Amino acid sequence: MGFGNLNLATFLFGVPALLLAISVHEFSHGMMAYKLGDPTPKYQGRLTLNPLVHLDPMGAIMLLLFRFGWAKPVMINPVYFKNRRRGMIYVALAGPVSNVILAWVFYNLTSICYLFLTPTAFTLSLVTFLNINIAYNLGLAAFNLIPIPPLDGSKILGGLLPPKYAFAYARISEYAPLILIILLVTGGAQFVIGPIYRLLLSLISIISI
Repeated sequence: MGFGNLNLATFLFGVPALLLAISVHEFSHGMMAYKLGDPTPKYQGRLTLNPLVHLDPMGAIMLLLFRFGWAKPVMINPVYFKNRRRGMIYVALAGPVSNVILAWVFYNLTSICYLFLTPTAFTLSLVTFLNINIAYNLGLAAFNLIPIPPLDGSKILGGLLPPKYAFAYARISEYAPLILIILLVTGGAQFVIGPIYRLLLSLISIISI
């Protein structure tokens, strides 16, 4: 399912798929932070799968139209973590990993449909719905793994870099909005996201049942 290919079926099936992907992504960030000792997500009411709590309108539209986007970020306070750098990595990873796991589940459900269900209009609609869920979850994961602040990939890379390099890397955050805007406006984001998306798709296909 290509980027930007929006039709009626994609829209009707895409809205619930989008809401699920966003909710699971942000809930996973919040729950990981909470499990590591940070009560901030709980106080903010982010430990929920209610999509309205996590929805960012512009990010949701981007995800619906182009298969990549973002949600309202969960605020965390790393001072509660025993190991701040490691805690930030775990929290940042939780969102994309949860989407990849969800995509893996839908991928296997699609395989089961092909193996055991008779081809009918209902089966075609079901497979379309499952494929859209795969696309949105992998798209959300792939976009967030780009190592540009404030995306999850930047927090993962920042936590892995030695402190002196992490500090220098963090300084690009002031230019990050401009970089992201340029990527989105010029279409360059698709060239960055595409390889990550295909890698994640290959991963779930390799470990599928």
